[in-house]
Amino acid sequence: MNLSAALLATVLVLGTPAARADEVNIYSHRQPELIQPLLDAFTTKTGIAVNVAFVDKGMVERLLAEGDRSPADLVLTVDIARLTEVVAAGVTQPVHSTVLAANIPADYRAPDDQWFGLTSRARVIYASRERVADGEVTTYEDLASPKWQGRICSRSGTHDYNLGLLGAEIAHHGHDAAKAWAEGLRANLAKRPQGGDRDQVKAIWAGECDIALGNTYYMGEMLADPEQKVWADAVRIVFPVFENGGTHMNVSGIAMTKAAPHHDAALRLMEWLSSDAAQAIYAETNNEFPVNPAVARSALVQGWGPFTADPLALAEVAARRGEALKLMEEINFDG
Repeated sequence: MNLSAALLATVLVLGTPAARADEVNIYSHRQPELIQPLLDAFTTKTGIAVNVAFVDKGMVERLLAEGDRSPADLVLTVDIARLTEVVAAGVTQPVHSTVLAANIPADYRAPDDQWFGLTSRARVIYASRERVADGEVTTYEDLASPKWQGRICSRSGTHDYNLGLLGAEIAHHGHDAAKAWAEGLRANLAKRPQGGDRDQVKAIWAGECDIALGNTYYMGEMLADPEQKVWADAVRIVFPVFENGGTHMNVSGIAMTKAAPHHDAALRLMEWLSSDAAQAIYAETNNEFPVNPAVARSALVQGWGPFTADPLALAEVAARRGEALKLMEEINFDG
């Protein structure tokens, strides 16, 4: 069975009433293969089966339509904006757990326990090893400098990763300053925004631009791909900071649905995902930063160097997503 067929079969299974008490059903924004090693380890440890349906779009609408009859116990998202969107729709419930509180720092979970971060990643600058000197770019604000005119590549300004960064700019400097920054960034683009973060690195390798924004874990993915390794080797990671702040962070995270037909099993999975064992698997397989401070980063990730994470609470970043989206559309960032 190919991947598409397998995912469809999983969706059909999750669309029917649950028949087992020893299972957990997840609606996930993350590709199932990225989290399967974790879920397999949990099942081996506990005997609890985990079913995953990949729901790339329309997760909120689906949960609202299913209501109390939803088979989903948990939702897993790839960034704070989507996570808080699910919570705002009223389809989740708080999870009060001393285990989660002990393993996940307060900055990486909701104050009301509606969501919990599982991994973090930094929004960094990929810089050409040949055409960008060390120290030439150190802050996010630098990206609006005229010296970068025609030298920057970017994915869509309305993508959640860039909206999160702009939301943080708004939180740090206010709406007007953030708008001026976004306009300066747009003016420095070498070409119209398109593709994903790895496409921007490819463009740097091809000489189309000199720097680009991207998430840290994409470097690990490129280095592991024989075709893309040459792209990765053409750039180095720079951890920029906000003026009077640190490096912008985002999370993959989890929340329990209001319906949660397997509440106790789902809670066991949430707690296990925050454990040392699970966080270590995350660190090795996905090239992300563990949120559990007791767990070390992988050797590869540590090799990218130290940085200071921005202290701005992720909930504050997520609260500005709507404003950031409106601003990007107002300045016509994507052209």
